[in-house]
Amino acid sequence: MRAFIGQNRTFMVVWFGQVVSNLGSAMTGFGLGIWVYQETGSATQLAFIVLASRLPTLFVSPFAGALIDRWDRRWAMLLSDGGAAVGTLAIMLLLLTNSLELWHLYVALAVSGVFQAFQFPAYGAAITLMVDREDYARASGFVQLAGSVGRIAAPAAAAAIVVWAGLTPLFVIDFVTFLVAVATLVSVRFPAPEPSERQGRGVMGLLREARLGLDFVLERRALLILMLSFVMVNFAFAFQSVLLIPLLLETTTEQVAG
Repeated sequence: MRAFIGQNRTFMVVWFGQVVSNLGSAMTGFGLGIWVYQETGSATQLAFIVLASRLPTLFVSPFAGALIDRWDRRWAMLLSDGGAAVGTLAIMLLLLTNSLELWHLYVALAVSGVFQAFQFPAYGAAITLMVDREDYARASGFVQLAGSVGRIAAPAAAAAIVVWAGLTPLFVIDFVTFLVAVATLVSVRFPAPEPSERQGRGVMGLLREARLGLDFVLERRALLILMLSFVMVNFAFAFQSVLLIPLLLETTTEQVAG
């Protein structure tokens, strides 16, 4: 482990920034779920908030990979982190001025969802530049650890902050964590990737490159089955993720929910 960290300092710097950013985003997501349900008393409204953040990601993701192949990986990550930070800042300012309404969240989360569509493929592609092939599994373990830290620590921390000081501090923390992620990306340089084969310029070239990605999956039965299994599991868990907060808030406090 020590050897991996010593040999992959660039990866570890970027990984640390993403851990901090993911923690802030997870805290904000949990706090928003509480705020929306307390304000509306409607699980349907909470579901639409989730839909507003995920739907743009769903539509943009097939083309995000093709665009990232054309761009510098580090700048793609900076773009996704910066765009998400703008949405967080807008909601924070609306909260501070007591002007936040539900439709503001739809717009801000939809915009953030567009930028988040670039985050995962850019990060994944960047890892292959920062880490040797024999270390891919270790790097993947670190990435999974980062997600687990956010899922475990964020709800408890966010619930305590919401009870103590309300929703606004969560957005302040989230914005600061975005700045940390941006700072780590600015402080490093990624090796240049091999140039990808272009399928033409403009929109048609982009569509052809996105189609190549789809064909790659369809031609590999095991990969297709794996992806479909993820779809089914995530579809099932989506019910739990939307309904759990309303259920807990009807029966207990925000802290216990966290």
